[in-house]
Amino acid sequence: MQQDAAKTGKGERTKARIVDAALVLFREHGYDATTMRMVAERAGVSLGNAYYYFKSKEVLLQAFYKEMHDAHVAASQEVLSSSNKLHDRLLGVLQARIDVTEPYRRFAALLFRQAADPDSPLNPFHEASRATREEAIQLFEVVIEGANVKVPKDLAKELPELLWTYSMGIVLFWIHDRSEDSARTRKLAAHTSDIVVKLIRLASNPLLRPLRKRVLELLRDFRVTG
Repeated sequence: MQQDAAKTGKGERTKARIVDAALVLFREHGYDATTMRMVAERAGVSLGNAYYYFKSKEVLLQAFYKEMHDAHVAASQEVLSSSNKLHDRLLGVLQARIDVTEPYRRFAALLFRQAADPDSPLNPFHEASRATREEAIQLFEVVIEGANVKVPKDLAKELPELLWTYSMGIVLFWIHDRSEDSARTRKLAAHTSDIVVKLIRLASNPLLRPLRKRVLELLRDFRVTG
């Protein structure tokens, strides 16, 4: 058992070293110019070992997405465990996303060039990103479920994905934000989260059920993800 645990620990450290090496090379040379051989050499492992853990550069970046998501969940726990106010929970999760991605600003800008292609497996809406995307949407389920606000069942079913999509818009703004400590992005998150919470409360009004139903049908018809 201890031997198996040691092997697992070594494997995880090797994987982390490969991902770290890839991120450095992506920043230095760009995504297209970086090869798996370069990644293996930088990580100090054989090419075969690199391919053992990651079958392609795309899989490497999916691992990076997963790392960022796990860090985001961890950074969100404080606000999620300390407040039941929807606004505080939503804004806290958005702020946590900015905090964990801030060290990767330059890399995020380079990555966006690839991720913007709808056919790229690096696109957050692509099938290859489904697992991490679904976990990210589940985080917004937690945001809603722990809040002291009643949300109609039809809206509650769609709301986590809508909030995740909204958060991706915040990330896109952050990529282009050059203000110190991403001050403009943080201000945008604060203002828009307040508006979003007000819209959720407004949409929960029974008198607006026909309009809410129509809007939700429209969103389902034109959703990007499958």
